Amino acid sequence: MSDLRIAVLGVGVMGADHVARITSRISNARVAVINDYLPEKAQEITASVPGARVVNDPMDAIADPDVDAVVLATPGPTHEKQLLACLEAGKPVLCEKPLTTDVQTSLAVVKAEAELGKRLIQVGFMRRFDNEYAQLKALIDGGEFGEPLLLHCAHRNPAVPKGFDSAMVVRDSLVHEVDVTRFLFGEEIASIQIITPAPNPAAPQGLADPQIAIMRTESGRFVDVELFVTTGIGYEVRTELVAEKGSAIIGLDVGLIRKSAPGVWGGRITPGFRERFGQAYDTEFQRWVDAVHAGVNVDGPDAWDGYAAAAVCDAGVESLHTRRPVEVQIVDPSSIKGLSR
Repeated sequence: MSDLRIAVLGVGVMGADHVARITSRISNARVAVINDYLPEKAQEITASVPGARVVNDPMDAIADPDVDAVVLATPGPTHEKQLLACLEAGKPVLCEKPLTTDVQTSLAVVKAEAELGKRLIQVGFMRRFDNEYAQLKALIDGGEFGEPLLLHCAHRNPAVPKGFDSAMVVRDSLVHEVDVTRFLFGEEIASIQIITPAPNPAAPQGLADPQIAIMRTESGRFVDVELFVTTGIGYEVRTELVAEKGSAIIGLDVGLIRKSAPGVWGGRITPGFRERFGQAYDTEFQRWVDAVHAGVNVDGPDAWDGYAAAAVCDAGVESLHTRRPVEVQIVDPSSIKGLSR
């Protein structure tokens, strides 16, 4: 089997990490082309990747005949144009979240892919590939705990980049819990409310942090999420399932702990997201490469999942401003010709 030739667009922290991942830990794939809006950054990363070369224009990188598939780690506002170019070129693409930065353009991408009649877009919600989330999903689907009732989540970062605002807490952080909820419960989110407690004195001026999100699913299940992105301590992502016949929690760096059985409680605080979800990223990329080789192209969250998350986050930002619950507006998937759900 020949290696899948990949173009990586955007080699900031995340993109550079993906280049290293593909080069050193992923089978049957190699980085062929690298692009970044900072040419010197692209040259720096390319120098460490045998056989790779820089292409300065992202559209040329996508269309390059030596490229079989694309990884988008570029800023969100560029995604729509780049995704449409991937569809036009017929090339599979793994797009880091968000799919796009607003609901309308996300829906436009979904429709464009549906018209093509072929799924090419996978969205980088890596938590679905994390071993602990996979265990929790299997526990729910296996029925051992009966009906799932609630999720309690915590999403804490030590710090955020300069310019990170209150809406980005929803769009960049909460978006992962949005996808996790849809993944674990297998249904859409019907409403969301964002509550803003007294702000952390150490947070940048004007940043509403922490925030609490309360989401209701179509069947009436509830999810609460504590979002605290300026803890100054470490990276913590926890999810607790409360079900009819028991509960289970993940994210304590000691594996899944079941309160229905004896065990030891302990662990450490992970310093960052790459350490916490390194295995998930590796699994995500290997499965994507394998899917492209198999002609399936997508093995994980797709364009619709990206659109649905954008719709929930859009309602969340509205709630952030109005301080009221907001109904999530998602189109009926059956209304989109060619869309398979």
